[in-house]
Amino acid sequence: MFPQSSQKKYWIFSDENDLTTLREKTNADFIAKHGVNMTPEQKEEHFLSHSEERTLLRFYELQLRDFCRRFNPQMPRPTVATALHYFKRFYLRNSVMDYHPKEILVTCVYLACKVEEFNVSISQFVANIKGDREKASDIILNNELLLMQQLNYNLTVHNPFRPVEGLMIDIKTRYTSLENPEKLRQHIDEFLERVFLTDSVLLYAPSQVALAATLHAASRASANLDNYVTDILFSREQLGGIIEAVRKIRSMAKCVEPPSREIVKALEKKLDKCRNQENNPDSEIYKQRMQEMLDEEDLQDNEKYAKIIQDQAAHDDKILGVNKIISPAL
Repeated sequence: MFPQSSQKKYWIFSDENDLTTLREKTNADFIAKHGVNMTPEQKEEHFLSHSEERTLLRFYELQLRDFCRRFNPQMPRPTVATALHYFKRFYLRNSVMDYHPKEILVTCVYLACKVEEFNVSISQFVANIKGDREKASDIILNNELLLMQQLNYNLTVHNPFRPVEGLMIDIKTRYTSLENPEKLRQHIDEFLERVFLTDSVLLYAPSQVALAATLHAASRASANLDNYVTDILFSREQLGGIIEAVRKIRSMAKCVEPPSREIVKALEKKLDKCRNQENNPDSEIYKQRMQEMLDEEDLQDNEKYAKIIQDQAAHDDKILGVNKIISPAL
């Protein structure tokens, strides 16, 4: 399934340089558009840099994970993983200065709940959000279509959970020398939780991530799967690329460190000044735009209603005219 998926075709990249180039372009495009009359020094002082955006996004990925952990009812792991996929994908081609992560975050989780069939209503969903829940509901519903558009409607996400189960079954069946393979489970889960906070999910197939998680778990549990990998799972010709991919995934998972709260506060303060006010629900320009859209919809509804009344009147006049012609003949 994965080799023919939209995920493989559109959302798996060759290496980290591809991701960096894409993110740098997104940042530069926003600054070029909104800093037309600024000097380079003014732009540097006013706007977030590419690296500052990445720092904020790492913080909000952790916020997304924590929100899902606290969610009531308990949220399944595939739903959390899919939401993180959406969040990462969205900000490849959108700047945090255009769309604030705290608003896209909850929209990603809400959409993931739908796609992964974790059925919660919007009222149940926002009950998990602190603060103005009516406002939160409006933000989520207003951003849902935008999110789907920016994802190119590629909403199916292949996560590594099923490949992990396949590996566990295979180990139990064909590698009986490992006693109690279930002892790997806890370490696998911990590894996967970390790996979803890295770019591994944009660079490697779910099966490669699953293998990296399993081998990491084996090393933590003092179990040896070397013979299973080299003699049973892969041929000698395949080993080179697989081992390198596993090494990189494990290395990336080790580097998940939350940014300091002081740095995040400073960046959020800077973001408040440079964000696109047209997409800020608290700004007057946003409220005015929303009101204009509502007025336009009302006008269109009124025009449609007037057209219906007009057509009905014309129809009634036609029927009346026919009756006048027929009546004398009767």
